[in-house]
Amino acid sequence: MDDVITTRDLRKSFRSRRGPVEAVRGVSIEVRRGETFGFLGPNGAGKTTTLRMLTTLLPIDSGTATVAGFDVARQPRQVRGRIGYVSQLGGADELATGRENLILQGRLYGASRARVAPRAEALIELLDLADFADRRVVTYSGGQRRRLDIALGIVHEPSVLFLDEPSTGLDPQSRANLWDHIRALAAGGTTVFLTTHYLEEADVLCDRLMIMDHGQIVAEGTPRELKQQVAGDAISISLRAGGQSDGAAAAALAGQPYVRELADDGDGQVRLYVDDGGTALPQLIRLLDARGIGVRSISMSEPTLDDVFLRQTGRSLRDESEAPGDPGPGRKEVAA
Repeated sequence: MDDVITTRDLRKSFRSRRGPVEAVRGVSIEVRRGETFGFLGPNGAGKTTTLRMLTTLLPIDSGTATVAGFDVARQPRQVRGRIGYVSQLGGADELATGRENLILQGRLYGASRARVAPRAEALIELLDLADFADRRVVTYSGGQRRRLDIALGIVHEPSVLFLDEPSTGLDPQSRANLWDHIRALAAGGTTVFLTTHYLEEADVLCDRLMIMDHGQIVAEGTPRELKQQVAGDAISISLRAGGQSDGAAAAALAGQPYVRELADDGDGQVRLYVDDGGTALPQLIRLLDARGIGVRSISMSEPTLDDVFLRQTGRSLRDESEAPGDPGPGRKEVAA
């Protein structure tokens, strides 16, 4: 399987009042033809900046990049003709209908109306736009707009589709619906490169992904490979306010034989990794109770991409990127 996107030591800096800010610091990637590849990381990690360089929207400071066989810096026109790009904001004309937007987009890429009209119709069916394709875009819901945005990104049948945070702002049902359509595009042979800060989105959509933080790649592999780096079960403990400190809980647990790794997250949060959560959980509850350490809740899960991010950076991506109080997929929460 040949590579359709390749970068070597890609770098980008911006000026600020405090001096230059390195947004992308030496990113090297290889994306294979036909796969769904993802950049996972918090807002500000450098994901969008990398994507904009690959789509010719930002000049490259240093390093090299090729997309669909063409050099991004030296052959931008050829690159643009072979990619589709869906930004976070979208690009549809709100006063036109969805169908009119699709036909206009196809015409801008040089296709005749006779050729683009059936292509627009096919996309309307593929992405379930038929019920509202002849309404003005200003009347669309968020999920409807994102599906139209994707249709606009592929109306010219590109080799590669770039999606920047495709489901940001969507409700869970609309997000799941959009994921189904992205999977269908990938199954049809489209190479999909997406950025996201949603853990579940990266897990369910990406064949391979890179975790990015502060402009650098901190981990890469398939979702399964990355999660296998953190063996066993993950347990998160939330302590009661006004009780003993999380430092006391960490000290009590650190020497236990069933605890392999432990991280004191601060603010009353302790996270640890054990070989067998079912066996370890009642033991640690009894231990904390015996030490008089009040526990508000305990959650246990199999390792997630968030655990990979935490292990690599010392921070939780879920805390930065997802709604507070959401235990996330596969996570069981026990009130204490």
